[in-house]
Amino acid sequence: MKKIVLLALSLTLAFGAQAQIKFGVRAGANLVNMKFKDGVDNLKGNNRAGFYVGPTIKIGLPVTGLSVDASAVYDQRTSEVSAEDALGNTTTENVTARAINIPINVRYGVGLGSLADVFVFAGPQFGFNLSKDKMLGATDWTWRSSNFSVNLGVGCTVLSHLEVKANYNVACGKTAEATTMGAATTAVKSVSKSKYNSWQLGLAYYF
Repeated sequence: MKKIVLLALSLTLAFGAQAQIKFGVRAGANLVNMKFKDGVDNLKGNNRAGFYVGPTIKIGLPVTGLSVDASAVYDQRTSEVSAEDALGNTTTENVTARAINIPINVRYGVGLGSLADVFVFAGPQFGFNLSKDKMLGATDWTWRSSNFSVNLGVGCTVLSHLEVKANYNVACGKTAEATTMGAATTAVKSVSKSKYNSWQLGLAYYF
């Protein structure tokens, strides 16, 4: 969080009075795309929806069409996971990733008169996990304490205040790790690494 604040302050000082700063609130929906790597035979995931909400800031730069936005949102993503142990017993439960995510996007927009503009954006996202580890039958589900991902998307601003965004959030590295035990609790059967990618559709209002 300190790094985000320092970045915003640095941009403001660098561009001085020419920088246009707007504060607002952002909210939207997640459509989770869970992927497993390694040990996939014993785990299956069904995608579910989620949501995010939180404050946001937009900084217009003195370069035509160029701006930066940063947010701090509470993000929740849920998937249904079926885990099968060595004896053939299947446990199906929902696993929910709860996190504070901080996306920072560089935007390039083209105006459509005084009423609206469209833009494309991309940037990194830093996530800090709030979820607790859990057991899925004989499978130990462990969340990472922090995550790094990348956003790619498009958006539209209407009347300088209302904004609509659609983007794909790509996880860089594992989001969680599932360790499935064999018949003996000391024998590890397999380890699966899970990634939580997500399509996102959201609204923002800048004051």
